[in-house]
Amino acid sequence: MSTAATRPRRRADAERSVARIVAAARECMGRDPEARIDDIAKAAGVGRMTLYGHFRNRGELVEAALADAMRAGQETLSAVDLSGDARDALARLLESSWYLVAESTALLQAAQGVVPPERIRQLHADPAERVEQLICRGQDDGVFRTDLPMNWLVSAVHYLLKGAAEEQRTGRLDASDAAHVVTASVQSVLARETP
Repeated sequence: MSTAATRPRRRADAERSVARIVAAARECMGRDPEARIDDIAKAAGVGRMTLYGHFRNRGELVEAALADAMRAGQETLSAVDLSGDARDALARLLESSWYLVAESTALLQAAQGVVPPERIRQLHADPAERVEQLICRGQDDGVFRTDLPMNWLVSAVHYLLKGAAEEQRTGRLDASDAAHVVTASVQSVLARETP
């Protein structure tokens, strides 16, 4: 018979187990989007049955890993100084978040077909809004272009980040150069043309 004293411990144990599984999923799928459930369970130090006791299927696990990565990313990005010139602020944002983009790109590949697209968009809403606010500020300051739709400009930043992450993953772009390449590319796309 369970007592009130044992129930909180079970809950804490379950929460620790879930945290280990999610961390292992982020690590394994961050390296290989096709990582097997058995490998994730082994990396988490739990059995397959324990993993499936917390996550009914691969989709739930991928979604939890992606949500956890985005939450951690939000914590990192919220610490970036976005004051001053919009171009400089955007450069700081891109440079400080490069490793997050590389990880989330692999997790996004894992999410293809198992996590609903609307949920993926929802998880990316805060980072997209942060970029949009910076672009708006740069437009107001006259340094970023205003001749293209905002949603396209935000998407262009996302596409460049995703493309660079893929180039880095396949070895065509050195990881030590990635932040500079992305920042220079984004700045070029957003720059307002001078007459």
